[in-house]
Amino acid sequence: MAEKPGPKPGPKWGEKIVPGIIVGRNKTIVPPEEVEDLAALGCTDRYIANWFGVDENTLRYNFSDNLVKGRENLKISLRRAMLKNACVNLNAAVQIFLAKNMLGMSDSGMSTDGSKVLPFTDDDLDEIKPSFYIFCGGSLGPNLCFLH
Repeated sequence: MAEKPGPKPGPKWGEKIVPGIIVGRNKTIVPPEEVEDLAALGCTDRYIANWFGVDENTLRYNFSDNLVKGRENLKISLRRAMLKNACVNLNAAVQIFLAKNMLGMSDSGMSTDGSKVLPFTDDDLDEIKPSFYIFCGGSLGPNLCFLH
């Protein structure tokens, strides 16, 4: 009897050699590049440890550098995306966020107390008049010099 064309029933199994570090009591092989890639996606230590079937402490002990590097890559990618969104795509919301967080700007205006009265008196005005008189060319009409 001839075999029918098409897919065969059931999965076909094979073996794959994965280079990595042997960790834990079960001698699990964990590729450092994959740990770094998962950390760069924002995965937690618990999620990464469960993915490879190892304890969280084992993961942290053997791959702390990869975890840190992956998370730093995530931060750099986010910063790059935010700057592109603000500068190239001209997204105003992202521009405001970056101005507040990177440049230290705020939308609360000046931080001085604007309700205080200025510390000038009428005596101070009398001292200022001669300089305004010279500036105005000798004519001190009502409010003319104060418009300059």
